Amino acid sequence: MTDLKELLLSRIRDVADYPEPGVVFKDITPLLADPAAFTALTDALAEIAVRTGATKVIGLEARGFILGAPVAVRAGLGFIPVRKAGKLPGATLRQTYDLEYGSAEIEVHAEDLSAGDRVLVVDDVLATGGTAEASLQLIRRGGAEVAGVAVLMELGFLDGRARLEPALKGAPLEAVLTV
Repeated sequence: MTDLKELLLSRIRDVADYPEPGVVFKDITPLLADPAAFTALTDALAEIAVRTGATKVIGLEARGFILGAPVAVRAGLGFIPVRKAGKLPGATLRQTYDLEYGSAEIEVHAEDLSAGDRVLVVDDVLATGGTAEASLQLIRRGGAEVAGVAVLMELGFLDGRARLEPALKGAPLEAVLTV
């Protein structure tokens, strides 16, 4: 696991003052461009999906799509995109959540979730936990069970884990990296 973490960390670039002054953005595009690193990450996340007994993977817009889809394929599971509100046609379930500077909405196709599904949420970063928490509410509103949340990296200093743990109701939260 140490080798995996070293490989992944070596492919994540820090971008100072992006998207605003004082923020250090964690750019994963170098990791995605490296087939060995991307494959290693996909394998690690797919192992979490299998271990949690997931039957489907949700990817959160937008980088969660990039990570979640290959994880679902590798684990032999279905993939469900959770989008920003207004991006999906047809009947959807919508969830509003608070941000530091306002609110946002995400949605999923209503028919993509059903009783008997165990859903793993996959994303690139756990920051404050708001989007992930809203996705857990969507999963349950769709009649499915939360298998857990798996992320490439957790930004520990933002304390998103503390916000997310009550909403997980005992389901695991796994981060490949914690920074």
